[in-house]
Amino acid sequence: MCDQDRFEKDRLEYEARGLVTRKQFGVMLGAGVAMMLPRVANAVAVSDAEVSITTPDGTCDAYFVHPSTGTAPGVLVWPDIFGLRTAFRNMGKRLAESGYSVLVVNPFYRVKKAPTAPQGGATPIQEVMPLRNSITEAGNMSDAKAYIAWLDQQPSVAKNRKVGTQGYCMGGPLAFRTAAAVPDRVGGVASFHGGGLVINGENSPHLQAAKTKAQFLIAIAENDDKSRPKEKDVLKETFEQAHLPAEIEVYAGAAHGWCPPDSTVYNEPQAEKAWARLLALYGKAL
Repeated sequence: MCDQDRFEKDRLEYEARGLVTRKQFGVMLGAGVAMMLPRVANAVAVSDAEVSITTPDGTCDAYFVHPSTGTAPGVLVWPDIFGLRTAFRNMGKRLAESGYSVLVVNPFYRVKKAPTAPQGGATPIQEVMPLRNSITEAGNMSDAKAYIAWLDQQPSVAKNRKVGTQGYCMGGPLAFRTAAAVPDRVGGVASFHGGGLVINGENSPHLQAAKTKAQFLIAIAENDDKSRPKEKDVLKETFEQAHLPAEIEVYAGAAHGWCPPDSTVYNEPQAEKAWARLLALYGKAL
């Protein structure tokens, strides 16, 4: 769930406050210059490829990257509304260098192949909002099953380890529903500035996720918390009642969309904190 007016307002506000710099702007990626993420200490050698995955609704184009030798826990990454792009390939590669077999999907494959946002994270959000409507709850669940099954067919994925899944922006609820779709396989779930985690009705992603046995990391943007101040409390209460470990935190000074390095509100210190907590989650849960 992305609000285009708030997105632009926050970008200007956080730039004015000095929380993002011109160097950090996703415009660089739109111009073809990929931002570099901090290097992984003791990074393992990785292999990567563009892959195609058959789903009940067609063929999804995706990026798969994994350690070049041995096996590693699988991770399914759901991008934000700007879709599969260089920034998320870089994030996936960084995670693989940390010891995981990572699949980053194009969630909008039913509409078009990646790239779906011509300027990456700097694309005007009104241009990509219609893509969100191409993903239904049923489609999300069936896609998740297909992606996890595909991961389990890969020689680089450890079959005796749980799978992780993480989502950004609209990808947050997609990750929650992935756990619900494959509850016996998913061990760790992370949501970064997720929108739509808590909605009305029994099919709310947070209620579906609470029926699993996974562990959770929920990183909330400061401005999202201001607009939905009760959501963190609902999440905390729900996961406590379900007896599921859940780290739920509001990231001070971080705007909705702060994690991807091509975002116009990228906040490197808080993105690195979120990254460290992700590795901590997967270290325990997978």
